[in-house]
Amino acid sequence: MHACVGMENTDKNNIGKGRVCVTGGTGYVGSWLVMRLLQHGYSVNTTVRSSNTEVGFLTDLPGASERLRIFEADLNHPHSFRPAIEGCVGVFLVAHPMNSDEAATTKITTTCTLSILQACLDAKTVKRAVYTSSATTAIFSDNMSSTIINEESWSDPDHIHKSAAPLVASYAVAKTLTEKAALEFAEKNGLELVTLLPSYIHGPFICPRCPASVFVLMAMFLGNADQFVEGVTDLVHVDDVASAHIFLLECPDAKGRYICSAVQTSLHELYKLLSTRYPHYQIAAPNSLGENRGGKVSRRISSKKLLEMGFEYNYGLEAMYDGAVESCKRLGLL
Repeated sequence: MHACVGMENTDKNNIGKGRVCVTGGTGYVGSWLVMRLLQHGYSVNTTVRSSNTEVGFLTDLPGASERLRIFEADLNHPHSFRPAIEGCVGVFLVAHPMNSDEAATTKITTTCTLSILQACLDAKTVKRAVYTSSATTAIFSDNMSSTIINEESWSDPDHIHKSAAPLVASYAVAKTLTEKAALEFAEKNGLELVTLLPSYIHGPFICPRCPASVFVLMAMFLGNADQFVEGVTDLVHVDDVASAHIFLLECPDAKGRYICSAVQTSLHELYKLLSTRYPHYQIAAPNSLGENRGGKVSRRISSKKLLEMGFEYNYGLEAMYDGAVESCKRLGLL
């Protein structure tokens, strides 16, 4: 049992099972979070980019016909999110653009995030907002003196550019600068905001397309093993990520940043696990499993802060891959 479950019985925030908003409800995390919130008894407003967006997989969810409302909103038009936020007690800022243009992505993300947080203040009903950040906002640092990466760690844009591929760099810089701006805004304006920093998110999915993180982590199945993340990889199950969002909404004492990462593995370990666990599949080994690709553990991402609040991870590496395999089979990818 999570120590902070039962926020609805406290006077501090009284989130209860009221109406909440999830931005980006058709994405990987957003859709899974919508599903779990409905299962928890919440009424949910969620946003989609356009009226042409496929939403049948959301409207078919149990409880959706009674408690799910879908709004059209675009990150390029920040005020379009306001109708979805009105009357909500909690807001989950999940939507994020994927664009290789770093400057444009950062501007859109930061501007829209601050606009949504202002809408939370203006609504007068929002008790807390939860921003979906990323472990990439903490892991790219020139300070290598510490072997533990925790919530005190912040990525440096210059180091991100030196260490990451362009698309990853664009994402990491935008997330880092946006998370900082969001926390500063919340502190200045007295808004309760917590941020969640997941590592690579893996597992099953209900959205109609294979999510980018799952596609990368399924590289050994799909025959593009050389696209797999080099070295050591940190992962977390999508259901644990959704649970952590709800946990941080409901926990009265939650403050600041929370890293969310359950498992650390290397290419050596992962190839051994997958080739043993899934003998019916042709598991492609990367061309080189030497030390440079196999990975040595020099720094660890710590979820200590989240765990000390009472959160528990429910899934390990095997469950992540079992779920991803089943979802990929459903789409005909395997």
